[in-house]
Amino acid sequence: MRIGVPKEIKVHEYRVGLTPAGVRELVAAGHQVSVETNAGVGIGMGDHEYQAAGARILATAKEVFDSAELIVKVKEPQASECQMLRTGQVLFTYLHLAADKAQTEALMASGATAIAYETVTWPDGSLPLLTPMSEVAGRMSVQVGATSLQKANGGFGVLLGGVPGVAPAKVVILGGGVSGTHAAEMATGMRADVTVVDRSTKRLRELSTQFGGSLKTVYSTADAIEKLVLDADLVIGAVLVAGAAAPKLVTHDMVKRMKPGAVLVDIAIDQGGCFETSRPTTHASPTYVLDGVVHYCVTNMPGAVPRTSTFALTNATLPYVRAIADLGWEKALARDPGFAKGLNVHAGKLTFEAVARDLGLPYSAYTVGRG
Repeated sequence: MRIGVPKEIKVHEYRVGLTPAGVRELVAAGHQVSVETNAGVGIGMGDHEYQAAGARILATAKEVFDSAELIVKVKEPQASECQMLRTGQVLFTYLHLAADKAQTEALMASGATAIAYETVTWPDGSLPLLTPMSEVAGRMSVQVGATSLQKANGGFGVLLGGVPGVAPAKVVILGGGVSGTHAAEMATGMRADVTVVDRSTKRLRELSTQFGGSLKTVYSTADAIEKLVLDADLVIGAVLVAGAAAPKLVTHDMVKRMKPGAVLVDIAIDQGGCFETSRPTTHASPTYVLDGVVHYCVTNMPGAVPRTSTFALTNATLPYVRAIADLGWEKALARDPGFAKGLNVHAGKLTFEAVARDLGLPYSAYTVGRG
């Protein structure tokens, strides 16, 4: 199969769809891989390293899109990229369509088949292609939160871990999944006063066992969230509903009543965010202040550490890329029901029900192998 890897063009996005090692695996299996020039510069990988792995280097994104049957990316296609997609072509990347009607309609208009990393599942219900970036985002959320709490950055002027004789910052993490757990690891490691909120009592028990006395756990209710948020220095939104818009757990009214200089970090912003006051930001301008509260809502947080992120992502995606290349997208999805859940758009139709519901667009069920 002819596989194309374009250079990412989202603002301050330095990751790339495949590492040279990933390219080498695909070429050894008999596939052709074309990579846009300088696509790997952001992770410290030059064109010569991709060429040594067997890739063809092409000068423009258009050449990559025109020559490929399968496009492998990291972030959702921007408007100019959607215009280069065509009927019969397969796109494999993060999509996060539930918060992006314009992109959804552009993908439908292209006629391409779009498979989303974030809705591929394992039999246990976990999300293998979202997990590595959730791990990165969870760990980063505490770093950026601690920085945002500094007075010069608009924050309250609190050191996350405090010092002897001075209390640490109060950190509230909404969601005890992958991102929330990794955020908790970082925050407890920095000696903050950390509370995780989740609606699964089973998960709360697991977290309590994992962290012991260094972490508090609270069952998620509107009342509990309100009390914790109003007393918090840093709130990290780490809730996830696979493929669907994130629930709004923190209202604008709560934000108005938070401490001036408190910080909100919304890991769920790719799915619309879990704070009512969230709006997407970029690495070029990552924060804004609303009602005295600092908001960090960057939609591609792992892009700030592209080398770590790209290697972690390729480790997870490569077996799926290989399956599409070896078998064709439909047979690959038919053999793996969890992989089939990644199908979001096909031949002009929206095939993921939660996205259709959230965006108010028609849903068309598609059974791989039968259409």
